[in-house]
Amino acid sequence: MNTALEVDNLSVKYDDNYALKNITMTIKEGDYLGIIGPNGGGKTTLLKAILNLIDHRCNKILFFGKPFNQVKSLISYVPQISKVDRTYPISVIEVVLGSKLKKGLNPFYKFSKQDIIEAKEALKLVNIENLANRQIQKLSGGEFQRLLIARAIATNPRLLLLDEPTANVDPQSRSIIYDLLDKLNTEGTTIIMVSHDTMAISSKVKNIACISENLIYHGSPELSQQVIDKMYGCPIDLLAHGVPHRVLQEHTH
Repeated sequence: MNTALEVDNLSVKYDDNYALKNITMTIKEGDYLGIIGPNGGGKTTLLKAILNLIDHRCNKILFFGKPFNQVKSLISYVPQISKVDRTYPISVIEVVLGSKLKKGLNPFYKFSKQDIIEAKEALKLVNIENLANRQIQKLSGGEFQRLLIARAIATNPRLLLLDEPTANVDPQSRSIIYDLLDKLNTEGTTIIMVSHDTMAISSKVKNIACISENLIYHGSPELSQQVIDKMYGCPIDLLAHGVPHRVLQEHTH
């Protein structure tokens, strides 16, 4: 199986403090990786660093065996909803069509019929095609999060990175998002998803990475109590009765 992402000895410092230190990991094509860890542990920083959105130090970061600039059209990123300006006067369909624009100024660009078809199909996949002409200021939190995902998948990426895609969304939106990500992964899209909530991460993930400044663990979704305690820096009791989950081994409490 080919490699989708290779990160070798990545570190990020803010002033004199490490946000990430010596992160090395390899993600295979077709993987569905859940990145978990405590708030402030560096999960969002990791995504931004590998996408070259913030300053960092590393030996190498390769996507499909190549530097980011050579394959960036194959990669889509869904940022945290709280970091996105929702006041801009633009419609839902226009946001998705924006993913079709080439970088730089395009004052006279005219979208093709195929662009519009693909944008509408992306909205349909996240179940908000009926909101195509609505202004984004009028969307609920769950609707807006689904819009960001529609924009990301409209380019048919081979690698999809998502930062807290189900944080602060309603249960219906969470279910739609997880079902869609599972479908995309089944069809061959490699997915990397950050979640601060260990219990909320999709039961469909194939592997887990635990980040708390360092890479604490990278492997199968069933974690030991020792890994959980190390990730949070203190003994942790995790209760998930009645909630489908894959991050814990058999437990009795």
